[in-house]
Formats: sequence, structure tokens, C-alpha cells
Amino acid sequence: MTFDEIPHECVIEADGVRRSYAGGFEAVAGVSFSVARGELFALLGTNGAGKTSTVELLEGLARPDGGTVRVLGHDPFEERAAVRPRIGVMLQEGGFPSDLTTTETVRMWAGCTSGARPTGEALDLVGLGHRARVRVKQLSGGERRRLDLALALLGRPEVLFLDEPTTGLDAEGRRDTWALVRRLQEGGITVLLTTHYLEEAEALADRLAIMHRGRIVTSGTTAEVTAERPSRIRFELPAGTGAGQLPLSLRAAADGPRIEIRTHHLQESLAELLRWATESGVRLTGLDARSASLEEAFLDIARSAAENDTRNGTRNRAKAENANANETGNGNGNGNGTQTEKAAAA
Repeated sequence: MTFDEIPHECVIEADGVRRSYAGGFEAVAGVSFSVARGELFALLGTNGAGKTSTVELLEGLARPDGGTVRVLGHDPFEERAAVRPRIGVMLQEGGFPSDLTTTETVRMWAGCTSGARPTGEALDLVGLGHRARVRVKQLSGGERRRLDLALALLGRPEVLFLDEPTTGLDAEGRRDTWALVRRLQEGGITVLLTTHYLEEAEALADRLAIMHRGRIVTSGTTAEVTAERPSRIRFELPAGTGAGQLPLSLRAAADGPRIEIRTHHLQESLAELLRWATESGVRLTGLDARSASLEEAFLDIARSAAENDTRNGTRNRAKAENANANETGNGNGNGNGTQTEKAAAA
């Protein structure tokens, strides 16, 4: 039985959520999604897509201008006292006093946290136990991110918001953080992740949503999102053999000596290609067949969304120009009619 087939309590809900800023800019334009208990949900998007504005609403830092938000069954803004002790928030920048040691920083934060875990436990959890007496200003960028995570975990949260958790970490630190997040999730913690590292979302997320200009343009499991995009088969043909000799059913494009076939039926297309190569006595060099990655799907979605924006903008400008032309025409017509009436009266 898969995660989706098991009934789960919904702990994060956004329904038609909107948020606008001064000047009428709508950063969040009717966003809806839900996250089940124990699930890791990744919120992705292009720069300025509205991810941070959406997460701030979920964290109770602002009131939505429309729609409803529920975290653990409560409005996180109006019922902050009921929600705040049960969530952990890892910000992009902690902004902690640089002259304090890591231990002093954790103790200071623990003083504001209900049921805080011991300082040493929090530091060991993120691999900073050996840096307990080091001042914050002496920590590397990656170590500061670990400290941010330790503080988010101090209160043993039921829901954890992770905003770019591995920025500044090296490859080993990133893998260690992924392993920790998986352990937390296995312990029942619900995680909402925002990240620019698509491989991070691909490795960790049960489900994800991709935002563009304040709206969710696609959502689902990684497999569901990537399944909408074509798989790729790449190879090189021997000298004297061109892409035009391939079966017509295989839509191929040549990039120098490299041939690429894009298909929504990877297994069937690959079988047909290999059958053709065998029957034709052709050797395929550097054969590589793979489904679309999340990065490819993301770039494709972002490109399509931007093209739609351009088309919509063009249509809107055309409508505005036509409306102006009609108004001008009507105005001229009324003016001419008035002159004719005056002439007839004269």
C-alpha cells in the first residue's frame, strides 16, 4: 500500500489563499493544497513565484487577504498561541548575535520555547556537538544553517517548515541533512520544504507543487509531475547514417553527431529503436535512455508558464487597443451626428 492509499490526518490546509501587497501586487493568487500528517511536501517555483509569501501565511506571520489557512486544525494567525508551540520554523537567515557561542544561542532560544529539548541533544542532532563553544561568527555558512535547523527542532515540533535548509552546505552536509529530515519524517513529523535544489525535492518529497506568478501550475508526486514530460533517448549513429533513416514513428532531432528522441512511451520507443538498429546492422554509440528528471520538468513548466504569460499579455494589450479604438470611433461618430443635426436644424 502506498502513502497515498493510506488515510492520513490533514495537518496543513490552504484553500483559495490570496495575499496582496501595497500597489495591488497579488503575490498569492488563489493557492490551494493540503499536507497529510507525516508527509514531506515541497513547494517549488521560479523566483518571485510566491513561495515565501505562501509559507509566511502558513506560519501565521501574516493574515491572508482571501481564502483560509489551517495548520493542525487552527488558523495560524488568529490562533497563534495554539499553533506556534507545535511548529518549528527554519528561516533562510537566522540573524542571531554573532558574538554568542552556539551553546549560548541555543540556550537563549530554548528560553522562548515550550518543552525545549536539551541544548546538547539539539546540537548533536544536527552534527554541531563538537562546535558547542564556537562563536556564531566563526561558523561556516553551512554550520550556520545547521544551527538554524537545531533551533527549529528545539521544541520537538509536529510540523516543520524548512526554507532552503541546505543552502551553503557541501555535498556531505547536504546528504547528512537529508538523512536527518528522513529520520524526523519517519518519527511522524510533517515537513513543508521550499528549496531551489530540485534534486533535494526529488530525493525527499512525497508530493510537490510548482508555483508561478502566485499560482500552482502543477502538483503531485515526482513521478506524476515528470510523467507529463517526455522521456529522452540519446545516442550517436555511425558515419554515413543520419536521423532521417530512423523509423518515422521515432521523432528524432540531431544535435551534431548526437541524436535525441523525445517520447511519452519510453519502453516502446526504445524497443523499436533497438529492433531497427539490429535489423539495419547499425551500432548505436553512447546509448542513454531515461525518464524526464524533475529539473527538466520544472524548466519545461516554467518555460510554458512564461510563454502563456507573454501570450496573455499580448491578447490583453490587443483588447485594450481595440477598446480604445472603439471608444475613439464612437466619440467621432457622435460628434459627426451632432454636427449633421445642427446643419439640418439650420
